[in-house]
Amino acid sequence: MDDYIKSLVKNAINEDIPKIDVSSEYLFSNEQSTGEFIAKEDGIISGINVCREVFYQIDKDTEFKVLKYDGAVVKKGEIIATVSGLTKSILKAERVGLNFLQRMSGIATMTRMFVEEIKGFDTEILDTRKTTPLLRILEKKAVRDGGGTNHRFNLSEMVMLKDNHLKAANSIVEAVEKVRNAIGKNYKIEVEVESIEQFKEALSSDCDIIMLDNMTNEMMRECVIINNKIKKIEASGNMTLERVRSVAEVGVDYISVGGLTHSYKSMDISLKF
Repeated sequence: MDDYIKSLVKNAINEDIPKIDVSSEYLFSNEQSTGEFIAKEDGIISGINVCREVFYQIDKDTEFKVLKYDGAVVKKGEIIATVSGLTKSILKAERVGLNFLQRMSGIATMTRMFVEEIKGFDTEILDTRKTTPLLRILEKKAVRDGGGTNHRFNLSEMVMLKDNHLKAANSIVEAVEKVRNAIGKNYKIEVEVESIEQFKEALSSDCDIIMLDNMTNEMMRECVIINNKIKKIEASGNMTLERVRSVAEVGVDYISVGGLTHSYKSMDISLKF
């Protein structure tokens, strides 16, 4: 497992148990228990190995058996994993392990809903950088487990010239040219536009992707026709589950959904002895 994730787990455990677990430490000694992680609703699993790492860091002798791996579809009532070991060790790890598992599975489940909604179209569901600080690596993994595609991980990975960048520059063409001259072809450049006029200007620039931000479906359709497959087009802004299929029908290449990592609902999962 990635050292960064191991460090995240360690910090999460220290947050939950800064000294000792006063509920379990004095109640149990060497008693053993077995527990089952049970799905309380249908969903997509993500974060099972992160959850397992919590139990191992608490007590390396704990036996954690995975039955449903990341990306697996589970139905309400199905067992996701089992855990056996010292009762007090299991109780110490329970909440932190579930916190990771429930949240990541919630993201994966929501992502799968969007992916299924546009099935049949040559359009990909993208995430954004609207992630929980320091948890981006986990949240973007959950998007992948749900069948989505990761957009850029960070500001160093890809150029994106958004509204505030462009307001501070003289023009879209000039801004793209200045950045392109500095970076060459080593990085892709994406430009955000809010009108058809801006789209036409971006189309004449040396960018790779054009993001249509908060446009109506009619405006996006016009941009797709004008583009004629010259550049990749991404749709963004107010991309709800109810709307996403109609946007895919317009013919865009990507639909970015910030809500995947900021407005998801944690999946209901319980650990029962």
